[in-house]
Amino acid sequence: KSLIFAFLQTMHKSNTYDVVIVGAGIVGLATAWRILRGRPGLRLAVLDKEALPAAHQTSHNSGVIHSGIYYKPGGSKALNCRRGHAMLVAFCEEHGVPYELCGKVIVATREEERPRLREIYQRGLQNGLEGIRILSAGEVREHEPHVAALEGIWVPQAGIVDYARVAEKLMELIQAAGGVFLGGHALRATFAERLIIRLITSAGALQTRYLITAAGLYADKVVRMTGMEPGMKIIPFRGEYYRLRREKEHLVNNLIYPVPNPAFPFLGVHYTRMMRGGIEAGPNAVLAFAREGYSRRKVNFSELAETLTYKGFLRLAAKYYRTGMDELHRSYSKRAFVRALQHLIPEVGYEDLQRSGAGVRAQAIAPDGRMINEFVVLEDERIIHVLNAPSPAATSSLSIGQDVADKLFSKMV
Repeated sequence: KSLIFAFLQTMHKSNTYDVVIVGAGIVGLATAWRILRGRPGLRLAVLDKEALPAAHQTSHNSGVIHSGIYYKPGGSKALNCRRGHAMLVAFCEEHGVPYELCGKVIVATREEERPRLREIYQRGLQNGLEGIRILSAGEVREHEPHVAALEGIWVPQAGIVDYARVAEKLMELIQAAGGVFLGGHALRATFAERLIIRLITSAGALQTRYLITAAGLYADKVVRMTGMEPGMKIIPFRGEYYRLRREKEHLVNNLIYPVPNPAFPFLGVHYTRMMRGGIEAGPNAVLAFAREGYSRRKVNFSELAETLTYKGFLRLAAKYYRTGMDELHRSYSKRAFVRALQHLIPEVGYEDLQRSGAGVRAQAIAPDGRMINEFVVLEDERIIHVLNAPSPAATSSLSIGQDVADKLFSKMV
């Protein structure tokens, strides 16, 4: 009996943690690393429903290091992107993760885009970017000879990196510091008690003193599992990419962006040189029929019904149905997608592009139909939720992680 009791005690201790983080995307991993750097020796676990970390938004994005030029000055995106940019570059330098600050051009191709281009430039100055400058049409061609632009902005801080490589390095550092990765542990339920939180997962039960979640596409559902009300719903938008054929890659030097539609947090179809090689073109932004709907054929009827009956989405769709139909048209019509790209580079033809991958963006929408354009973090006494963290969350991940770590440490005092 004493041996059995000792065994059960060992099992109990092995499933007990100081901190559990739900979600092994780049934000969850960055948070785990910042916590272990600040408080070495904490018993920390990162759990995820997938067998491997960084399986969704982290490994399906375009790999751009964002500069912070677009975001509202003083807002959470602007502040975290600027700080996260510096932290990310320093991390890559210290740990040997390849990256390149190649710079990008944002270009106006229509007369009505000039005022918005100037507004973006002013935002960049307010957000503390140095070295950005307005380019004439000729100066745009010095950076990108094949672009047809009226004028543009040069943004030297923009760059490229493989975020899956960043996540891989973060996981390596977390495990070296004593952290544990629990893959294949889908969260099913939580039970908060006075001193601990019990977690029921698809692979068994565990308990923790503090819980942090960064569940991306399922962030709102996880918030509700803990008894909190998110006040918004995550709606999945798929971004589809094409790839330039190798013989046409010379048309793009680095990063080429249009002037974005100010009504949306999406940046429009653009050209991106990838860290792993090649040039991607896109993405569009269409409603995904599943939260992990990486193709048009993937449909989760339950999740789709949740979206289509949500008042916030219906209000958004009613207001911007023309834009939505244009995006949907580009999803099914390669010619329409090509025409959008030709506004930037007229030489790109139908045969120059081949379908590539897709990502799904977790976008929070309020009940009144507003897209939530800032990062959102909710908390109570023992729980911290990263609820809304769309782009530029990858660039901002180490900064978001530090903020969440600081909130945790304040609770531990």
